[in-house]
Amino acid sequence: MHHKTLVAAAAGLGLISLSALTGCGSDDKASAADSKTVTLVSHDSWAVSKNVLRDFEKQSGYKVRVLKDGDAGQAVNKAILTKDNPQGDVFFGVDNTLLSRALDNGLFQPYTAKGLDTVGAAYQLDADKHRVTPIDYGDICVNYDKAYFSKHKLAPPQTFADLAKPAYKNLLVTENAATSSPGLGFLLGSAAQFGDQGWQDYWKKLEANGVKVVDGWEQAYDQEFSGSSGGKKAGGDRPLVVSYASSPPAEVIYAKKRPSTAPTGVATGTCFRQIEFAGLLSNAGNTKGGQAFIDFLLTKEFQQDMPLNMFVYPVVKGARVPADFTKYGPAAKHPETMPPAKIAANRDQWVKSWTSLVLK
Repeated sequence: MHHKTLVAAAAGLGLISLSALTGCGSDDKASAADSKTVTLVSHDSWAVSKNVLRDFEKQSGYKVRVLKDGDAGQAVNKAILTKDNPQGDVFFGVDNTLLSRALDNGLFQPYTAKGLDTVGAAYQLDADKHRVTPIDYGDICVNYDKAYFSKHKLAPPQTFADLAKPAYKNLLVTENAATSSPGLGFLLGSAAQFGDQGWQDYWKKLEANGVKVVDGWEQAYDQEFSGSSGGKKAGGDRPLVVSYASSPPAEVIYAKKRPSTAPTGVATGTCFRQIEFAGLLSNAGNTKGGQAFIDFLLTKEFQQDMPLNMFVYPVVKGARVPADFTKYGPAAKHPETMPPAKIAANRDQWVKSWTSLVLK
């Protein structure tokens, strides 16, 4: 999902992070070259092992180029603005919090991917039209810095309600719900927990309790959070951050000296289930290549490669998840969820209300 710095740190482990854009040449040679290139537009946390991507390129005959467009929220908004002349063929990283916005704006064309029958029905949120294909899921949750709470002999919070208690004043940093996917997920989680009316009173309490809001995940986690490897270097002083249930295993796996336990924990009563999708862009220049790439995203090879690259869970039945991943970052047992139709009906107004409440 959004572990940009951790993904970058994995470069030495054979992960690939391409950042190029297909040319739009008008001559025949350019057109021929473009037909053999698939351009993927995604958020900054896209990552895949070199050998896995190479296998796709060998088997399909297509070269893959990747254009990264910031946080998921920013990337979706940019894709909508450029939909008539898209930057690529496939978009990866639109999630259930923003899905209706993408679909209502006609961002994707229908395509039923090969292998879709191996994906659980709970993840297929556009099952009637197949404009998007579910690829992974994970949980947006508050993470805590174990060392801070141990040092201060304070029990870490476990629920949404806990975060508003005086004991946790000035400790939480979250992302802007208007610009950030985890920030929006956390807002939706609070709305699911406290109801259509109650969530605003909850955020008033959080605001009074000193919640800090920053633009995106990278700033929150890598700069403000005291428990992350990046936050320690940057002097981050907030021991609570809105991130993912999969952030603790990332801290373990990418540590220079591997710790026996994760330095961070998850407040399991603050989680919201996020599902990520890929779709064939409506005006894609290389439709066949885009379809082949979406098929590839549902292969077991790619699905089993995802957990330790993007720190998400596979949606394909029978895809293995590494032991380290499940040991340090198990998926939440009872995450908050919200039907797509309810998100679609309320999201924009809720974000507007949230902005006026919190970003005064």
